[in-house]
Amino acid sequence: MQFLSQNHGCPGWGGEMAGRIRAFDWSRTELGAIEHWSASLRSAVQLLLASPLPMVMLWGRQGFMIYNDAYAEFAGGRHPYLLGCAVELGWPEVAEFNRHVLDVCLAGGTLSYRSKELVLLRDGKPEEVWMDLYYSPVPDDDQSPAGVLAIVVETTEHVLTERARQAAERSYRAVNERIQLALSAGPLLGSFVWDIQADTLSGDERFARTFNYPPDCSLDALPVEIAREGIHPDDLDEVNQRVELTVRTGAPYSAEYRVRRLDGTYRWVLASGRCEFDGAGKPLRFPGVLIDIDERKTAEASLLKFTRDLEQRVANEVQARLAAEEQLRQSQKLEAIGGLTGGVAHDFNNLLQVIAGNLHLLARHERDNANVQRRVSASIEAVERGAKLSSQLLAFARRQPLSPAVYNPRRIYEGMGELLQRALGETIQIEVSLPHAPWCIHVDRNQLENALLNLAINARDAMGGEGTIRMIGENIVLDEAFCAGKGIPAGDYVRLSVIDCGAGMPPDVLQQVFEPFFTTKTDGQGTGLGLSMVFGFVKQSGGHIDISSDVGEGTRVRMYFPRSLAPEVGETEQHDALQSGQQETILVVEDNDDVRSASVELLEQSGYRTLTAANGDEAMKLLLDGTAVDLIFTDVVMPGLIKSSDLAAWAKVQSPPVPVLFTSGHTRDIISRNHQLSPDTHLLSKPYGPDALARMVRSVLGG
Repeated sequence: MQFLSQNHGCPGWGGEMAGRIRAFDWSRTELGAIEHWSASLRSAVQLLLASPLPMVMLWGRQGFMIYNDAYAEFAGGRHPYLLGCAVELGWPEVAEFNRHVLDVCLAGGTLSYRSKELVLLRDGKPEEVWMDLYYSPVPDDDQSPAGVLAIVVETTEHVLTERARQAAERSYRAVNERIQLALSAGPLLGSFVWDIQADTLSGDERFARTFNYPPDCSLDALPVEIAREGIHPDDLDEVNQRVELTVRTGAPYSAEYRVRRLDGTYRWVLASGRCEFDGAGKPLRFPGVLIDIDERKTAEASLLKFTRDLEQRVANEVQARLAAEEQLRQSQKLEAIGGLTGGVAHDFNNLLQVIAGNLHLLARHERDNANVQRRVSASIEAVERGAKLSSQLLAFARRQPLSPAVYNPRRIYEGMGELLQRALGETIQIEVSLPHAPWCIHVDRNQLENALLNLAINARDAMGGEGTIRMIGENIVLDEAFCAGKGIPAGDYVRLSVIDCGAGMPPDVLQQVFEPFFTTKTDGQGTGLGLSMVFGFVKQSGGHIDISSDVGEGTRVRMYFPRSLAPEVGETEQHDALQSGQQETILVVEDNDDVRSASVELLEQSGYRTLTAANGDEAMKLLLDGTAVDLIFTDVVMPGLIKSSDLAAWAKVQSPPVPVLFTSGHTRDIISRNHQLSPDTHLLSKPYGPDALARMVRSVLGG
């Protein structure tokens, strides 16, 4: 089967599992023989095999298992028995859990779990494990959910590490308590006896010195008032209460308080004693001792400060680690989704291009047939919606090719004012507030305008179609405390906010708003990709986005973009009129026969001559044989030794240079760096129409 072969053109589609899947007798399952598998199932298996993360697909109501090499390692001794096995039979100890997953995802839902605790049989013994699990439906060719794609990340080591840390903290507290008890002992400061009936106090010389009694005072008749006056005012009530309790109940007396020294400072003492009663239960004498605990109290204060500082440091470290782990999980998730969406986008957009190209050709051949024109127009609109969905998925996964430039936010808002009002309707008021001199930002203007439009439409829907949407731009400086855990450095930023006064969202909904396909709108009212697309675009642009909301009061979305100190780009002149070709020769390099055929016909109808090549190898042979061309129009992702970037490099060093126009449904960073195109790289994204093709070709040719 070619779609599972190692030389298909996508590295990583080989490996042990590709061979096992080819060799397995799938006719015994409801999937049927492998040569009869649907295009959707084949594509999903390709993407699964290409992923470095443990991934498994459950197909059909019984969830027949197809998985990659990473999952095979996770399965341990159950591999290869799990291949082609119904999931409830393969993992009987968690059968009920997996049945719930199948029911939810085959109904179109998604599931995700953080550190989900499960008991799995490993080496024949039950073992507690913890997993990060992500489940999403996989559509069949008719777009109905036919299977479930699961991403499995084991977090057992992290959970056990966290438990060990908590146990260590408990042990630290126990040791601390023992230290405090050991510090409670101190030198004796004297002894005393209080004659309760006579209300007189006697004591030894050390006691008298502690309370600063005059030297001429008799030790057998020490005034009680002098002792009371020497106690710190803040401690006196507590001392009196403890004395009263001991006299009333006979409970042992113990009180810590401060005694004033001659120089006006205070020292801590511990007074311990008991009350003696006569035969009738009447209190008679109250003997006790004083112990110096000043050093202990100083040590306790230092220990308390140290403990608080340590707790704060631990809290900061834990917070930083949690933020880093969250970023790692998000990065792994995005990497997996990016790999999936990238492969899907390439094949899906190629299919859309075939459909779009032939629809446009049909429309040109049947110009006078109103029925054909109407149906073609409806079909082209559907193709454009499909292309938008693919673009949104790539944007969320941060794989949308961007063409950033330096812009002043004021120019962007002024340029899209009419578009916003037309999209939102007359019952929506838009208030734009910008600083007198807004800082410039380095962004893809089209993507930023799409993001603002998406946020404004969400705000309109939240307000029921009536009210005021506030759009605010601000120059702000973010410090390190704010940026911690957000993946951005401290510095100068431009904050663009979209604020509504709509229904708002509760916290549980707010936590999921950036997840792909999550939506609170009714069926048919939204794809759930709007906010996730905005999130991916902002992150890919080196920024940060956050959202806050209060039920009944409204929602605030804030996008932070780094300030750019580079000069702002100038306005480019727009050429609205389409210009026909002057019989220039264009080399069309495309490995998909249907796409190549439609593109050639569109170009020839626009007044160009064409040559064709099925891949980079054929194209380079033509060029090296001396074939003269005015433009190379090449797909980005193709099989063969010669890549599209190699063709562009050859064209660049010719004299004069040969212009190159790339086209692709997903570039895979072959012609971009971090999915950002350089200013001299021209890309026409699939699917495209004849007008877009003609304008782009004319622009690249310099016409």
